[in-house]
Amino acid sequence: MSFTLHGIGVSGGVAIGRARLVSHALLEVPHYVLPKKHVAEEVARFEAAIAATRADMDVLREQIPASAPSEFGAFLSMHQMILADSTLSEAPRQLIEEQQCNAEWALKLQLDSVLAEFDKIDDAYIRERKADVVQVVERVLKFLLGHPSQLSLPGVGGQQEILVAHDLSPADMLAFKQHTFAAFITDVGGATSHTAIIARSLNLPSVLALHSARQLVRDGEMLIVDGEQGVVIVNPAEAILAEYRLRQDQYALERQKLRRLISTPAATLDEVPVELHANIELPQDVQQALANGATGIGLFRSEFLFMNRPDLPSEDEQFEAYREVAVAMGALPVTIRTLDLGADKPLNGVTRESLNPALGLRAIRLCLAEPAMFRAQLRAILRASYYGNVRMMIPMLSNMQELRQTLVLLEQAKESLVEDGIPFNPTMAVGGMIEVPAAALMAEMFARELDFLSIGTNDLIQYTLAIDRADDAVAHLYDPLHPAVLELIAHTIRMADKTGISVSVCGEMAGDPHLTRLLLGLGLRNFSMHPAQLLAVKQQVLQSSLASIANQTQKILRGSEADRIHALLGKMNQVA
Repeated sequence: MSFTLHGIGVSGGVAIGRARLVSHALLEVPHYVLPKKHVAEEVARFEAAIAATRADMDVLREQIPASAPSEFGAFLSMHQMILADSTLSEAPRQLIEEQQCNAEWALKLQLDSVLAEFDKIDDAYIRERKADVVQVVERVLKFLLGHPSQLSLPGVGGQQEILVAHDLSPADMLAFKQHTFAAFITDVGGATSHTAIIARSLNLPSVLALHSARQLVRDGEMLIVDGEQGVVIVNPAEAILAEYRLRQDQYALERQKLRRLISTPAATLDEVPVELHANIELPQDVQQALANGATGIGLFRSEFLFMNRPDLPSEDEQFEAYREVAVAMGALPVTIRTLDLGADKPLNGVTRESLNPALGLRAIRLCLAEPAMFRAQLRAILRASYYGNVRMMIPMLSNMQELRQTLVLLEQAKESLVEDGIPFNPTMAVGGMIEVPAAALMAEMFARELDFLSIGTNDLIQYTLAIDRADDAVAHLYDPLHPAVLELIAHTIRMADKTGISVSVCGEMAGDPHLTRLLLGLGLRNFSMHPAQLLAVKQQVLQSSLASIANQTQKILRGSEADRIHALLGKMNQVA
């Protein structure tokens, strides 16, 4: 019987293949009472499972291939930290002793308690992290239940197999790395989940949040995974199969054609040059950026150097990371964003609990509240500026006082480097991010004090529309084409042009080819995006004429109805 499942498409493309189901240890956990004389032996069995899981993770870390996305190591570090926490590694021992129960049941009880605490947390991103706790517990349970080898899938390796799971952990993905599979689908997960991040890193068609795929799909059934539309078709009819095979061939051909554009300068049909920069998280991401023809790093998310570790990176460690990127990019610009921690990126010992983290102590607010940590980063960025075309960018500005305080701290960092005899670029460019409506409305004031601006559309949309983009209940309201959002973007670009400074967009809108012509029509000449999106956006730039899209852009800006705006955008994208 053929049927269709709908979820969240997190990585584009089409995959066709046979289902390969992945089971999970939490599905069946036994419960039995032990004689008192066997309790000590059961505690030892639990401790052995913890030790075996820890050793297994160490082996996985050693096996991470050099070509693996940087997220693998970071996610594995997080899982090792979770395993080491006494909440999971010690509390179950007390339950075994107190209740005289088996180790599996004690661990399950403790997991239920931990997950109940997660459910009380308001922040959607932090709530999603409970999936990591579940994945770590599953690994321990697999050792206790005597089948730790479930992560390696015998028989997987055919090029047309699709993984079907309730969820997939980073460790699972590392184990699957040695096999070839076409796509994966899961019951759970969101746009900010680790599974989604890995899917995009591997460029695999993937659909998450299908809710019941693991129960409805049988091993070996034929599947079509449409990562663009978020659709999974089970046992498709021959006509549907033929149609999607054609789409699959077309998609592969388009990706192959895009590779020819790597060395082509980005310019419109009327010969207006456009800068296409890359967003990166870690120094090793530079190679992917250069391989896709990036003409600069428009956003180096420096906070990723601070995450998934128990301590803060030193000034020297930060300096080495920033210098590595600056040297690799040569004369091309490297824009380092100062720490954007808080909200969806907590940091142990630094960030604080908040009823609404997205509106709390985060980004530049947090940095100004932690001057010692901020001073170390400022010195590291300045030191790296001596080795390349480094620029510094301040996130989440909302008032002039934050900017002035930051500039004072920057001057103090410069003075300390002079005293220490350490070279740096004294005229390093400093820019600010426009991410909240207040900053967009004050764009001209900020532009007169800064060397450049960058519009962070992800947060700008979220704050303008009062929508948590990680919340499935309101995700449909997250609209980059909302008239208020477009007006704030257009206003910011106009104010940057008026004051004679450059402006870029570094949010998801910059990497969406369907929005490239609209942003060009609004006056944008600098885009920054994930390296994998560069060539698709470049193709749109090369096929666009500013003269042809000018009128359509103004009509879109005057629009008030969503249907009308989307129709006008569709017409604009048809213009050759």
